[in-house]
Amino acid sequence: MTKIAIVGAGGYVFPLRLVGDLLSFPALRDSTLALMDIDAGRLERTAAAARDLVAHHGLPATIETTTDRRRALDGADVVVVTFQVGGLEAYRLDVEIPRRYGIDQTVGDTLGPGGVFRFLRSAPAYRELAGDMAELCPGALLINYANPMAMSCWFLDRLGVRTVGLCHSVQGTSRMLARSLAVPYEEVDFLAAGINHQAWFLRFRRGEEDLYPRLRETMVRRHLDPSGGLVAGDLARDAGDHSGADRGDSTYEGGAERVRTEIMAAFGYFHTESSHHASEYLPYFRKSPEMVDAFIRERWDYYEVCAAHDADAQTGALLGKLKAELAPSVEYGAAIVNAMATGEPTVVYGNVPNRGLIPNLPDGCCVEVPCLVDANGVQPTAVGPLPPQCAAVNRTNVNVQELAVEAALTGERAHVEHAVMLDPLTGALLTLGQIRAMVDELIAAEAAWLPPLAPRGVTVAASPVGAPA
Repeated sequence: MTKIAIVGAGGYVFPLRLVGDLLSFPALRDSTLALMDIDAGRLERTAAAARDLVAHHGLPATIETTTDRRRALDGADVVVVTFQVGGLEAYRLDVEIPRRYGIDQTVGDTLGPGGVFRFLRSAPAYRELAGDMAELCPGALLINYANPMAMSCWFLDRLGVRTVGLCHSVQGTSRMLARSLAVPYEEVDFLAAGINHQAWFLRFRRGEEDLYPRLRETMVRRHLDPSGGLVAGDLARDAGDHSGADRGDSTYEGGAERVRTEIMAAFGYFHTESSHHASEYLPYFRKSPEMVDAFIRERWDYYEVCAAHDADAQTGALLGKLKAELAPSVEYGAAIVNAMATGEPTVVYGNVPNRGLIPNLPDGCCVEVPCLVDANGVQPTAVGPLPPQCAAVNRTNVNVQELAVEAALTGERAHVEHAVMLDPLTGALLTLGQIRAMVDELIAAEAAWLPPLAPRGVTVAASPVGAPA
């Protein structure tokens, strides 16, 4: 019997999707699912749906609920993190304060000021979680679903936690590319590698046919030629959650891909996150409102999407689907747990420490690569060097991640500023003085959630790996 602790189980819809995925594997149907959240009301919403699902299918699974993290972790084989520290209140600050300075983030959870501060808010919770796991479930694997993925997984590795980070951008984008070429997905063979939200499709084939020439021609015609593309009014509205089945072209993915097509035209390869998100990570697409409108014809704002969520209604809708058919989504988490429990091998794309996997990215940073999973756990693939221009683009983002992680490890306030200063979009728009002022404002507004930070001008000695700052 496997015990799986889900920390942040009161989150919007996704924890129930994860429960459904886990229970879709016969070998996991007698598992204990320990659902934990600090918000008892939201926790009960997920738990009630999970119990209803178990009862409907007559499964032997045990659903436990607790607001005590240590109780959930005690004896766990796998720990899944789905939390967002500070919730919508903090997320609003992440996007609204930078916007006043001219930094307009469509999501703001991966890089830039929004990503840096979301990570810093999470760092104390990760540090406490790491300490509890070392005591209560030292052999457990931590599966991280929380953004910013690369910063969080890098930090957890520095704390000594065995971690893999999971996203659905590889699954969603590979399906979108196959659909764009009218090639059945099961006939596609691909290899992707890089960093989370900026991994590159290094190979995209069908049998012996290299699909890249046709991919380049198709995407340029659809998204760079004004006479040949889709119009926003023809596209479905999309919340950006591609954890379920292929939904076709939408306002989030597939229908508005000028940014990613421009990136492919410049650097040679298509990458794994939507054009909305990708536009935040580079300095070329968001320098003015007019430029944003030119590259992304219909605004997609993830904070607004989250603020408009009807959690009860959408939980009910998902529960209805899971009752009708208990089948896994495209998410990798449950497949990992099943492979570890049964020994049946599977391949996933995971975010893991770079220990010789991609030699032209920094050692120890978090990279996204294919991983074999079986009873021996998650075993990453050594991909080899990326094309040099792709590695160079990744390194501009890794610089931000590294300084944010150092800030969390050491409490060095200057490294918070350094991280934001090195963000490509922020550096393209703001002076150093403006960046310092923005960081000051963010620190003051989010102080209740942040780790202790030394005053400006005070240097903090580096902490040993895994030691409290």
